[in-house]
Amino acid sequence: MTDEFLCQLCMRPIPKSQRDAHHLIPKSRGGVDTVILHRLCHRQVHATLTESQLARNYSTIEALKGHPEIAKFIEWISDKPTHIRAAIKRSRDKGFL
Repeated sequence: MTDEFLCQLCMRPIPKSQRDAHHLIPKSRGGVDTVILHRLCHRQVHATLTESQLARNYSTIEALKGHPEIAKFIEWISDKPTHIRAAIKRSRDKGFL
């Protein structure tokens, strides 16, 4: 039996210390369902999208993967080590999509 999880966004293995539960619909909007993401991927989602945007338009993994900035991030991170740490910049367009 393995203790390995795959990030539902980038599909890479997640070290135990880097696992975050992401609410597909934010808790503040009544969401309860979660998926396991790399901490870095989770931070990217919240740096890119507001809670309103997440609840309204990006409440599935497929929708998140379809967002241009997140798709670009997934492409960038896909060949990086699973334990990578990187600075995440807040999107200049956050709140305007």
